[in-house]
Amino acid sequence: MKHIIDRFISYISIDTQSDPNSNTTPSTEKQWTLAHKLVAELKQIGMQDVVIDDKAYIMATLPSNLEKEVPTIGFISHFDTSPDFTATEVKPQIIKNYNGGDIVLNKGENIVLSPSYFEDLLQYKGNTLITTDGTTLLGADDKAGITEIITAMEYLIQHPEIKHGKIRVGFTPDEEIGRGAHHFDVAAFGADWAYTMDGSQIGELEYENFNAAGAKITIKGKSVHPGYAKGKMVNAILIANDFISQLPGHEVPQKTTGREGFYHIHHIKGEIELAEIELIIRDHDQKKFEQRKELLHYITEKLNAEYGDFATLDIKDQYFNMREKIEPVMHIVEIAKEAMESLGITPIIKPIRGGTDGSQLSYMGLPCPNIFAGGHNFHGKYEYVPVESMQKAVNVIVKICELTAER
Repeated sequence: MKHIIDRFISYISIDTQSDPNSNTTPSTEKQWTLAHKLVAELKQIGMQDVVIDDKAYIMATLPSNLEKEVPTIGFISHFDTSPDFTATEVKPQIIKNYNGGDIVLNKGENIVLSPSYFEDLLQYKGNTLITTDGTTLLGADDKAGITEIITAMEYLIQHPEIKHGKIRVGFTPDEEIGRGAHHFDVAAFGADWAYTMDGSQIGELEYENFNAAGAKITIKGKSVHPGYAKGKMVNAILIANDFISQLPGHEVPQKTTGREGFYHIHHIKGEIELAEIELIIRDHDQKKFEQRKELLHYITEKLNAEYGDFATLDIKDQYFNMREKIEPVMHIVEIAKEAMESLGITPIIKPIRGGTDGSQLSYMGLPCPNIFAGGHNFHGKYEYVPVESMQKAVNVIVKICELTAER
């Protein structure tokens, strides 16, 4: 446990927040700091063929210790953290033998992690939890996954009696801004299939995710002295408000669950002459996904007909539901499911209300379901991870390697 805690804290102490407004890869220079550390650590534990390219994508190999040929499998995580909340100077708190009550993250700011609001906490009574101090996110998304993969590889190297085929590991930048797989060299990785260690609570096993797109509406207005503005002023702020009011009010993240899709406005800024709205569109169903994009076009055209041609819409697809690519090779899900069950972990097979590198990689020819990394409340100050969940994720990785070799 101490080994996992120390490794995890060494990763989260490095700020690796990505930046959606950057055109470089990685999107922030500070991601290189952790990337170089991971390369050194992979070499130190005995991994082979450790490489990092000019965009900070890391790959390494644990060679097979079998005489027979078995499939090459991979494990992948990302080292950037979300731009939604600061990751500067993360100060983790370690809560041993959690008693099931409130956890004061920051007394001065009265920030409390409470099971009365975050009910999942009650699953981990008696566990050791790592939390924030209420001023930053934690970074378990997805430095917990990296911790688990490296720890599992280290364990296999130290226990050669455990038989396994060739194993590849990969660490990527910029997953949080939808670019984690953009420059991933699937051919060079050379795995028959892989798993992202990027899920949340213990037991999660996912092979469905949202279809995703991002949209930006730009509205150009006309500023005129308000006392003489009749018939002349075009207030871009009010047109933006009109646009938002025409979106379905109940189809937002806070009112949807399961396979229900949504529109999520995450940025808006405006003046009389220029207003901009940024939102994301999500839906598991491809047909409904396309209908959501059509609605944005319809609203834009309607407003332009009413106010004049002042609004423009730009929609970009981000990733698609990997279910289509996983269903033909469902044995890779079954192996992960069997690994969990053999370790006394109840698999929770459900659609991801989000996306992972695995969704894009699956469409690039590398089928890639998602497995729990153990963290909760990602992208904010209430993020936490039970250390026991990370330990069990390590065990799942090792068991998957064993089962693949046996089959």
